[in-house]
Amino acid sequence: MDVSSLNSIMSLSGLTATTTTNNSALSNLSEEDISSIYSAYNDTLSSLSGVSDEVSGDFSSILDSMMNSLNETNTLQNQAEAAAIEFALGESANTHDLLIAQTKANTALQYTVAVRDKLIEAYQQIMQLQI
Repeated sequence: MDVSSLNSIMSLSGLTATTTTNNSALSNLSEEDISSIYSAYNDTLSSLSGVSDEVSGDFSSILDSMMNSLNETNTLQNQAEAAAIEFALGESANTHDLLIAQTKANTALQYTVAVRDKLIEAYQQIMQLQI
């Protein structure tokens, strides 16, 4: 996988690199770093896909799955914030771990927002039904 593959993944997930600084940072990543980010991206998506995997079940199982996804998103956000603080304080000099933590947190948040939007849309459609 190369930088162009990572850019295409980022554009599909809404993670667009808007500045030349971000683009130059991406071009400095090694194949191993890119593979690590890609696997983290896939791991995050697969861990949060529990809601869509529900084929049959009652509302409580779907709600539990969604609550687990929210907790996972919160955990990833906290880990990204902790990594940023460690980097800012000079306790960690590894920018790759910071980038991976922030990418995981951003992907999880985007997925959570997308699920929330679909739930609101479904609720609005149900409310418009005429009985």
